[in-house]
Amino acid sequence: MSRGSFVFTPTALRSLKLDEDMLERYKYKKQLASHHLNSYMVKREPPLRSSTARPPTVCQDVVVHNAVYTGDLEAMQHLFPKGSIANLIIEPRGGEMRWVARGEGLWSLTYEQELTTPIHITSSRGFTDCLRLLLQRGANVDLAPGGTTALHESCENCQSECTKLLLSHGANPNAVSEDGLMPLHLCTSPESLECAKYLLQYGAEINGCTVDEDDTPLHAAARNGLIDHIELYLRYGAAVDKRNDVGLTPLNAACSQPQELQDLERYLKVCQMLLGAGADIRTTDQDKHSPLHMACKNVNPDIVDLLLAKGASVNDMDYGGEAPMHNILKVVCYKVSHHPERVVRALLNHGSIRVWPGALPMVLRHCSISPRTIEVLLNVYSHLKVNDTWVESVSEEVFKEHKEFYESVFALERTPRSLQHLARCRLRTFLDARVHKVVPKLDLPTFIKDYLLLECRGYVH
Repeated sequence: MSRGSFVFTPTALRSLKLDEDMLERYKYKKQLASHHLNSYMVKREPPLRSSTARPPTVCQDVVVHNAVYTGDLEAMQHLFPKGSIANLIIEPRGGEMRWVARGEGLWSLTYEQELTTPIHITSSRGFTDCLRLLLQRGANVDLAPGGTTALHESCENCQSECTKLLLSHGANPNAVSEDGLMPLHLCTSPESLECAKYLLQYGAEINGCTVDEDDTPLHAAARNGLIDHIELYLRYGAAVDKRNDVGLTPLNAACSQPQELQDLERYLKVCQMLLGAGADIRTTDQDKHSPLHMACKNVNPDIVDLLLAKGASVNDMDYGGEAPMHNILKVVCYKVSHHPERVVRALLNHGSIRVWPGALPMVLRHCSISPRTIEVLLNVYSHLKVNDTWVESVSEEVFKEHKEFYESVFALERTPRSLQHLARCRLRTFLDARVHKVVPKLDLPTFIKDYLLLECRGYVH
């Protein structure tokens, strides 16, 4: 038996068999990306190269490695004098370990190596002068021993000067990596904007799709909330309603992306730009999730207001039979700082379905941490059957923190709703889905209009 192997139990062997199947599927994806390579490349004449150009050789010289990885231009000028060839492949030492099949049912742990080249290293690290030297010494600008070109590396690491230099030396702006990505798909941060500009100037395909997900650069920009990228791509004619393999358009992708509090305004601007460019507000993904479903799930009140103002349907159901109201109520406890009550209020004012009264204790249990949300929900009912189950649904900690509000709720067990509230319910029932349109036009004091539109007061009556 090999020193690098050991006997596995039947359970472990079955597990390794699953891993082997997964590796085979991964290899198939790589072959698929390679198969589609030509269809994603702009047809153009290859750059002229010397007829005496030699194939790249593997370099294991530590001195060369150190010079390349540290960007030591003086050392590299000494190592690559005029007339020399810098067409090298480097195999870094180390890396992550993985199980590799060795035949005869035996597996061993082996370091996973990714081949690279000096121009990959210098491009990814922004060593522009070193990169220029290597290109002058005949380095193959489109060589991809590890599955990506140097251009992919420079764009992924936002090295705009290296990107420009590679493109000026004939790098293919539409080269497809082993993972099925073009360089433009790797421009996923604000700092990559200059790289994206250079790629488009040199002929990058604005609607080129990734092999696996069928994403366009506009999908990537929308998903990452890149306002300047979106403006750039739209100027170059990006397809605003292109669907990916799961049916997401760029607008859907932006709305579905999880958003922290500091990201809300940025994603609102993204949605405004896409809608301004003609994005379809009713497009759903393969699970029939609309942009409104997704915006409610991520609790972005401004995007919800924007979508509703543009005519989004408030009661469309997804394949699971859930409307946007379901999506917001499921995440209230995680997104209190996002003001979920604004989303709930907007949905109700546009005619959303209400929670079944019998399910209110369950909603109270999950959403009690946001009393403002509970207040909005309760104020669309003319009568409530408050009982001990309601009291038990609010934890002692939450009750202590919001004592005045929950005392007003529990008091409804002995007290009917006020006449003022009943009048509000009657008017809202009459107006139905027109509440948001009609109430602002009424000749009434502002505080009464706010009351009719379910603005919070900190108690129920």
